[in-house]
Amino acid sequence: MAEGNAPTDAELIERCLQNDNAAWERIVARFRRRIFYIAYKFTGRHDDAEDLTQEIFLKVFKSLDKFHRDADFGTWLSSVARNYCIDRYRAGKRERELMVEDALAFDLAPAVSGNPHRALEERDRRTFLREGLDLLPPKLREAVVLRDLLGLSYQEMSERLGLPEGTVKSRINRGREELGRQLRRSRQPGRSRGSRSGRRRSTRSEVR
Repeated sequence: MAEGNAPTDAELIERCLQNDNAAWERIVARFRRRIFYIAYKFTGRHDDAEDLTQEIFLKVFKSLDKFHRDADFGTWLSSVARNYCIDRYRAGKRERELMVEDALAFDLAPAVSGNPHRALEERDRRTFLREGLDLLPPKLREAVVLRDLLGLSYQEMSERLGLPEGTVKSRINRGREELGRQLRRSRQPGRSRGSRSGRRRSTRSEVR
């Protein structure tokens, strides 16, 4: 390396593997903007992107010894960052799905009543509502459950889902309208569970 020239990525990595903290700081400074941009594209929020950037660099630091020296470090780093963001997105999506399922299980659980007739009516009402919710496309169902069953505010939903409040409100309204249509349709005379089941399969593919 010539005097006064900046060290190459490969040179910095070798120094990092020898526990040179200053070399790692130079790598972070060199690639921080690129990784932040990738994280921001996935989160859409500055604070979340900052946290994600820190997590990505920590992961990279722990796996530097797996980097093949003949590869381009910047390309490898970007690939690690994208894969990490994708994994986080999938994990967050699954977490939201489980939260919705838990809310349904709790809110729609059979109520305890000393009146058998009332208990039967309550069970039928909850079953009817659950079937209506099952007919909704996943995104609309999630919005209705978070708002109407869990009682989250628009701001809380916006932060949890990573969506603008306007989009959140739109999904809630569309979900309520679709739920109302499904419930009215289910109450029509002569409609069987089989017809509702068929409708469930077709409805879930309508809204993305």
